[in-house]
Amino acid sequence: MASMFAEATKKAAAARFKQPATDAEGQEIEVDIREDEEQNVKLRECIDLLLAAGYFRARIKGLSSFDKIIGGMTWCIQASNFDVDVDLLFQENSTIGQKIALTEKIVAVLPRMKCPHRLEPHQIQGLDFIHIYPVIQWLVKLAIATKEEMGDYIRAYSESQFNKKHITPEDAEFETRKQSAIASVGSVKETYKAQRRYRKPQDVTYSDEETQVHTTLLEYGRRYGLSRALKSEKEEKKLPGVGGEAKEVDLRADEEKRIKALMKGLQAAEANEMFVSTSAVGSIVGLQSAEIQQMALEYEGKRADLEAGKKPDKAAGAQAHQRTVASLQKQIGMQEKKCQEAQVKHDELHALYSAAQQKLEEVESYGRKIAEEMEKLNQLETEENKGVLQQLRALVALNQSLKKQEQQFKAYCKDEKTRLEEAIARLEAEGGEGSAEEKEHIAALREHFLADQQRLQKIKALLARKNRETALLQRKIDEVPSRAELAQYQRRFIELYDQVSSTLTETRQFYDLYNSLEDQKTSMEKEASIITSIHEKFELGMSSEKNKESFLKQVEEILQGIKQDRERLERRCQDEKSQKDKLNATYLDLVEKQRAYYKTVKDFQEECSKNEALLAKVKAKAG
Repeated sequence: MASMFAEATKKAAAARFKQPATDAEGQEIEVDIREDEEQNVKLRECIDLLLAAGYFRARIKGLSSFDKIIGGMTWCIQASNFDVDVDLLFQENSTIGQKIALTEKIVAVLPRMKCPHRLEPHQIQGLDFIHIYPVIQWLVKLAIATKEEMGDYIRAYSESQFNKKHITPEDAEFETRKQSAIASVGSVKETYKAQRRYRKPQDVTYSDEETQVHTTLLEYGRRYGLSRALKSEKEEKKLPGVGGEAKEVDLRADEEKRIKALMKGLQAAEANEMFVSTSAVGSIVGLQSAEIQQMALEYEGKRADLEAGKKPDKAAGAQAHQRTVASLQKQIGMQEKKCQEAQVKHDELHALYSAAQQKLEEVESYGRKIAEEMEKLNQLETEENKGVLQQLRALVALNQSLKKQEQQFKAYCKDEKTRLEEAIARLEAEGGEGSAEEKEHIAALREHFLADQQRLQKIKALLARKNRETALLQRKIDEVPSRAELAQYQRRFIELYDQVSSTLTETRQFYDLYNSLEDQKTSMEKEASIITSIHEKFELGMSSEKNKESFLKQVEEILQGIKQDRERLERRCQDEKSQKDKLNATYLDLVEKQRAYYKTVKDFQEECSKNEALLAKVKAKAG
């Protein structure tokens, strides 16, 4: 009895792990497969293509060839983002009906995708890899091309998102050089621009356009125009020969006179403009006051010498001596003052020299320390960390160059600040000498400038607020995934769900196997204990008639208990079968609902696309 139960348990456990394909009548179906070398070669090539495309489930050894091929074809069709009105729901260990339906759907989809190769459902079902290989090759190419296209799109999108908030060191350096280059080009243009040397009086007018052009060229330093050449060509056509040359000489003389007359008018016009303001004179005198004072002293001394030459010799000699002593004392005082200034300057330069010398020693010691550290670093360099050390050196060099640029920029800013402060002081000094009207005009300009500056600050604050609102809206827009991302997330979740479901199914199978083996072990232990007890009591029971009757009664009770256990296990088996049928029916209903859900979602997406197109048309018409 126990052996029968063990066999039934083994069959049930084997049925849980291996369910052969059966038809509607429950008979197993044997598929005609050509087991030749060419078919195996094509199978390996198909699996290699699927692995190269990214379908790594083809590596699982527990899957059948049909599941690998049909799963790879379904994955390639989904990865190609081709819009097909077919529900390609693939699951492993499907029934024969589900496999046939899936192969028919795939064969129906391929012509819509413009596949150049023909394929029949029985070729997929029969694993005819010779005809399946070209189709898989074409699907893999299409899937790889779609991946590259999506990769370029995602890369461009990521770069655009990066450029919104970040900048590379090369771009920053380019912007820095760009500003200096623009300033240099502007200064060159300002230096070498055309300069007007003369100016035509406002009351002077010319009747013909050619004279006006010639005068304008003379204002900018051009002495010869085109009129003389044109006239000479006309005269040459009219007067050929030697007489023509003489006429050309006369025409040149007339042209020179005409140019001189125009130049006189221009020079007179410029002479009226050559006035220097009092503020400019004051600035010139202020810049060279020491030289003017020294020249005035020398002039007074010379004049005194000339006046002394007209007086008697004695008085002139005494006065000349006094003047000489006074001038020498003044020269001594000036030289002493210069010597003091030179001493102060020498002390300052000596202090600067000492500081520079100390700084040089520090830099040299720091350089020696860096050299020692670099030697240690070179000793630690290996093939494994060579790339990291090179990158570290490049970053250190970049840091040093940035520090140097920062110091240069700070020095430039200080010089520019000093120059601007001097210019402001000079302008204020010049403005202080102006009239009351100029002061009022300057005050009005300052008030207008302050008002404009306040207005600019308000506009900047408003712009900053708008920029923050725009950035917030942009982040909200970026947080909403696109359709391609949603489709990708859906595929990933489906794959994750499939993996979790397969793991859960396998775990349940292990639990069922463990429970069946545990029941088998318990029944075998019970059987062994019964046989042992019967064996031990057999000799004692057969010793007398009374013991024999009691022994037979005990054996009959044991048989009754075994029959009851058998009936109980049969009832349990029937309950399990009925529960299995109910779960299978529920599963089929859920599969139908899932298919209906996928179809409904697809119809909804199509309707959304149509709605967006109609809204765009309405907006275009309204606009």
